[in-house]
Amino acid sequence: MNTNSNSYTMVYASVIVVIVAFVLAFVSSALRDKQEKNVALDKMKQILSALNVDTKGQDAQDLYAKYVKQDVIINSQGAEIDEKGGFHVVLKEESDKELSKRKLAVYLCELNGETKYIFPLYGQGLWGPIWGYVALNKDRSTIFGAYFSHQGETPGLGAEIASKAFQNPFIGKQITREGALTSVAVVKPGRGVNDRDYVDGISGGTITSQAVDNMMRNSLSQYEKFITGNKNKEE
Repeated sequence: MNTNSNSYTMVYASVIVVIVAFVLAFVSSALRDKQEKNVALDKMKQILSALNVDTKGQDAQDLYAKYVKQDVIINSQGAEIDEKGGFHVVLKEESDKELSKRKLAVYLCELNGETKYIFPLYGQGLWGPIWGYVALNKDRSTIFGAYFSHQGETPGLGAEIASKAFQNPFIGKQITREGALTSVAVVKPGRGVNDRDYVDGISGGTITSQAVDNMMRNSLSQYEKFITGNKNKEE
C-alpha cells in the first residue's frame, strides 16, 4: 500500500481511532469497577462502625461477612420482601417514593452471640446530604451504636456529627417509649426534653444538629411497624 496515499491515511487514522476508543473503554470500565468496589467497601465500614467494630488495619469485607448475617428488604408494614439485597437499596432514591412503595433495608447482625439490627438513615444537612446507620439491640429499642457522616457540613461545627464525641452519647438511648416509636432528640447543650431520650447537639452547629434529629425521626418512622411490631414472637 502506498503510505503517501489518502486511502492509507484514512485507514491508518481509522485504526488509531478504534484502538484509542478500545483503550479508553477498557480503562473507563476498570476504573468504574474499582470505584464501585471502593464505594461498597466504604459502606461496609460505615455499617461496621455502627456496630462499634474497628476496621483499621483489618479486612472490612471479612469483618462484614463475620458480623452481618443478612441484608433483608422489608416494606413499610414490616413484612419481608426479600431475604437479601438490602445492601444495594439506596435510601435516598426510596425516600422519593410513596411510603407504601419503598424498599427498606435492614441488616441482621450477630455480635458476641447477640442479635443486632442496623437501619440506614438519610437526610439533609445545612450544606448538603447527611446520612448514617443506627444499630439496635434485640429489643429494637436500645441503641447499640450509631454512625453519621456528611457531604459538606462546616468543619469544626456541623461536621462534628462524624466524630465519636457526637456519636457515642447515642449508645444506650431508647428510640421507643411504651411501645411507640419516639426516636432520639438532638437538643441544644444543657437543655432537654421530656417526651423522649435525648443527646446534646453541637455547639455552633444548631442547624446540622436539628438535621440529625429530623433524619433519625424521619428515617426510623419508615421502619415503625418493624421496630414496634411482633417483638414477642422473637423473644
